[in-house]
Amino acid sequence: MASPAQHFPNRPQFSDFMKPCRFEGEVQNLEVHGDLPNDIDGTFYRVMPDPQLPPFIDDDPWFNGDGNVSAFRIKDGSVTFQQKYVRTEKFVREREARRALIGTDFLTYVASIFQFRYIIERANHFQPGKYRNKFTDAVEFTVRSTANTNVVSFNGQLLALKEDSPPYAMDPETLETKGLYTFDGQLPSVTFTAHPKTDPVTGELVCFGYEAKGDGSPDICYYTIGSDGKFTQTVWLASPVCGMIHDFAVTENWVLFPVIPQLCDLERLKQGGEHWQWSPETPFYIGVIPRYGAKPSDVKWFTYKNSFPGHTANAYEQDDGKIVFDLGLSDKNVFYWWPDAQGNSPKPSKIHSQLTRFTVDPNAEEGHLPEPEVLHDGNSEFYRIDDRFSGRKYSHSYFDLMDPGLGTDFAAIAPVMGGGYPPYNSLAHHDESTGNTEVYFPGRTHLVQEPVFIPRAGSTEEGDGYLMALVNNYRTLSSELHLLDCRDFTKARAIIMLPLRLRAGLHGNWVNNN
Repeated sequence: MASPAQHFPNRPQFSDFMKPCRFEGEVQNLEVHGDLPNDIDGTFYRVMPDPQLPPFIDDDPWFNGDGNVSAFRIKDGSVTFQQKYVRTEKFVREREARRALIGTDFLTYVASIFQFRYIIERANHFQPGKYRNKFTDAVEFTVRSTANTNVVSFNGQLLALKEDSPPYAMDPETLETKGLYTFDGQLPSVTFTAHPKTDPVTGELVCFGYEAKGDGSPDICYYTIGSDGKFTQTVWLASPVCGMIHDFAVTENWVLFPVIPQLCDLERLKQGGEHWQWSPETPFYIGVIPRYGAKPSDVKWFTYKNSFPGHTANAYEQDDGKIVFDLGLSDKNVFYWWPDAQGNSPKPSKIHSQLTRFTVDPNAEEGHLPEPEVLHDGNSEFYRIDDRFSGRKYSHSYFDLMDPGLGTDFAAIAPVMGGGYPPYNSLAHHDESTGNTEVYFPGRTHLVQEPVFIPRAGSTEEGDGYLMALVNNYRTLSSELHLLDCRDFTKARAIIMLPLRLRAGLHGNWVNNN
């Protein structure tokens, strides 16, 4: 019997800069070029999908890798880098087996050891396991999570998140995995959002799970958790469609659920199909419920034309009671690797996401939303704000931007980029109060990942602080951490050199020590 492949497939998502990193360890006193302010005291946590073992599926999505958490600890002008995998059930079992535990090859491997004929016969009915399709797995997991999408700090825990399962808790100092985290048994749903929102005033964690009763269910479970970790309310809702709800928004009195027209069908899953399929006939839904004291019947579903809602920037209430909701929006299927039923999907080069503002009247009858306002017409994503103003009126947003006119040497970097999410070559700061946008361009052979905002010590002014982001250097095939002072945004105040290459990550957050 042939052994499973011991190398990663020759595919863009496993090649060049996207070659799996698979590093665990610590590096102290990273090289710093420039001036790293002494008032920065905290940790930048981020997570990347980073498969520890070659998959059985050559064309496995790049974001299906195991969650590998990085911690950049900054104090007194010095930076320590630490990285460790989340010990999910999947990770531990695969490490013990020294191979991926999905697909036909594993069953045949087990059969060869134990000589169970029925296992070999069963193996003939399986294809390699697909993304978020447990019906194609050859082994059963209690929780299938890779914990690879976001990492947040709450109530003394570091929580590694993927929206198809509960969180995994990690020690924020050692990055050791403590285990699956259900908030001491209080978690009411089988799923937990990758984008919980922390109220900057109360410390409350506002959360939800979609497909909350299992794959293919339209159920949404909305819940709030006090700063002490105790659940304060739970509300069960039903979405008009079983669609993806990757991010959401919270104001002082309202919660908004944007439903991406990527739909799940349980029968398709049982037949071995993809979890998600783009539906060009389905509108973009926004569900609105009261933040406190809501009943299932209180939800209102507003619609907009078929489009793809991306990450949320912020939302807040106007004096007239209407809700301002800012997020990325594209008229095309951003997740083009999940086409429609006919196999149609846009070319990546044609996808353009813009920072867009919807105004929603929560007291109006359900119906079609008015045309939104484009706040910034550049191709952008991964919106971040000064989190102290989350859910409140704000002006400053920060995001990844792709501007081909800035001078990126695409001819030089294209052969070594590998495959990941659409590339962004700059960081932008948009001030809605003035309409001005500043742009930081890191260099001709560099692309940027998601930024995080760091407040300046002692300042309460919105936007007074620093912006930090991982930057891919394709000339050296290594990663850098760039720090910008928002008072002088267009140039780096400090560049921190990493002695290795980190794959494209998804999300992360800054945690102050004080």
